Amino acid sequence: MTQILDAVRLALASIWVNKIRSLMMVLGNIVAVTSIIAVVSLLQGMNSYVADVIMSDVGAGTFKIDKVGFVTDEDEQNRRWRMNPNVTTLDARAIERFNPEVIDAVMAEVGSGANLAYADNTLENTRVRGVSASYEEFSGYAAALGRLPSRNEIERGHPVALIGSDTADKLFEGRSPIDRVFKINGMHFRVVGVNEKKGSVFGNSQDEFAVVPLAAFQRMFGSRRSLELSVKPSSPDQLEQAMDEARIAMRVQRHLRPRDPDDFGMYTSDTLMGFWKSFSQGAFAILIGVVSLSLVVGGVVIMNIMLLVVSERTREIGLRKALGAKKRDIVWQVLTESTTLSMVGGLIGTLFGFGLAMLISALTPIPASIEPWSIPLSLGMTAVVGMFFGLYPAIRAASLDPIEALRKE
Repeated sequence: MTQILDAVRLALASIWVNKIRSLMMVLGNIVAVTSIIAVVSLLQGMNSYVADVIMSDVGAGTFKIDKVGFVTDEDEQNRRWRMNPNVTTLDARAIERFNPEVIDAVMAEVGSGANLAYADNTLENTRVRGVSASYEEFSGYAAALGRLPSRNEIERGHPVALIGSDTADKLFEGRSPIDRVFKINGMHFRVVGVNEKKGSVFGNSQDEFAVVPLAAFQRMFGSRRSLELSVKPSSPDQLEQAMDEARIAMRVQRHLRPRDPDDFGMYTSDTLMGFWKSFSQGAFAILIGVVSLSLVVGGVVIMNIMLLVVSERTREIGLRKALGAKKRDIVWQVLTESTTLSMVGGLIGTLFGFGLAMLISALTPIPASIEPWSIPLSLGMTAVVGMFFGLYPAIRAASLDPIEALRKE
């Protein structure tokens, strides 16, 4: 242990004395580790953020039914959109009535962009969402001002609306929005509540919207738009059974024969999360490949400079061997120095990587998350690089003849 600590102190002293050479020696490691730490932090931040968005949209323990489903192939998506019939309120009622013991609630919804107007203020292409009476079971909305539209108002299609906080600020400019009447595509609606602030997704505000009864939405935009159904099982443990029951109900409602394929789509939050995880893992694998090249280049530089160090310290090595140092002692000395130098580069790269991730997160909508496990990962990678590429210089130093080494001027 004393020998290793002495070698570490010697390596750190060498770094301090030969600052420029040491910097060039570990520059490849710094660049590689900075890249991997920054990308890992950004990917982990994205994973958490996407998970929150998916859970808020789809919901835990629920599933969705729509016209197409979750399809990654664009041609297949277009084919399904042309061939499959629209999802309607009749489908929602069929699912709701099929097995009430397993299926607790079904919400139908549809959305579109619309112009909102109040006095001289107009908000163009604002998201408007029409929902059915069960929306409170799924939506996650909570009124910061006023209240949510009641079940009776939703069922009767009353012209009432819940609006986002940014919509309220821009449309009413500091005035209390509650009970004020505004227009959506020329139709009058009364504000009954302002939703609590949700924030933004990649710089896009999630607080510019209006929620209205589905019947009122269909009076504005027509009833030919396909709906999206959210289905909630009676308990989370019955999710698979509820999906089977909903599939049967849809097939019966649409008079599909046993051999006919489903003409609708069905997915859960796990489906979307699985796709995102496969994408992020693929991106991480590509990153590892690119970073590995930088680490190899950095390792070659370490090897060359350690060969130079061995050449400069030939007399010192010869003297140590003459005084009784064994080959393994010389090998461990050189390996410890090369590993220490490499890990110093890894430590600097870790600090730079965290700083770069935080800077990107501060200047862009991309979130970042500092992962503690990335620190030992980066130091471990650079330690392996230092040991592997320091092995040849170490063996060469240990193979020096002490007499010939002492003769060297």
